[in-house]
Amino acid sequence: MAVLFVFSQSLKIGRDTEDYPRSLVLMSLISNSVAAACILLMLAGSASIKAAPQGFMEGHLKITVIRAVEPDNMPQPAPETYAEYPLIILSQDGKREIARLTVDKSGNYRTALAPGAYILAVQERPAEERAAERIHATRQPFTIVPNQTVRVDMTIFTGLAKGQASA
Repeated sequence: MAVLFVFSQSLKIGRDTEDYPRSLVLMSLISNSVAAACILLMLAGSASIKAAPQGFMEGHLKITVIRAVEPDNMPQPAPETYAEYPLIILSQDGKREIARLTVDKSGNYRTALAPGAYILAVQERPAEERAAERIHATRQPFTIVPNQTVRVDMTIFTGLAKGQASA
């Protein structure tokens, strides 16, 4: 509304300019145009600030090693092991990467996202790595709601490829 007022005032000045020098009229039109542009930018900025607030996704990464014989005291994965299995967030259709997650030394992760539907997945490995080790992780669909936290845990099952002996 303020933009329309400034614009209408600049038109009014343009009509009643017979008594004023042209340079003064031109300066007045430019200053009114700049003022209108500033008001428009402020309105656009306030609209983007009022955009829907983000929500949060958090979870825990569990890595399970599958072997022929399981010892009774199976050790937990070392913190650097979590980095070997990067997690990514994909669009609902699974075609576009939205974000990469950093898993802490305890296997936990947390991120803020815009409201919407997403998929949590393990990043694909190069073919030569996939050939040496079997990895299975089910993609986890989830939905983000503003100002809420959703929990999405991921379990990765890993083991030797067929035909390889365990040490």
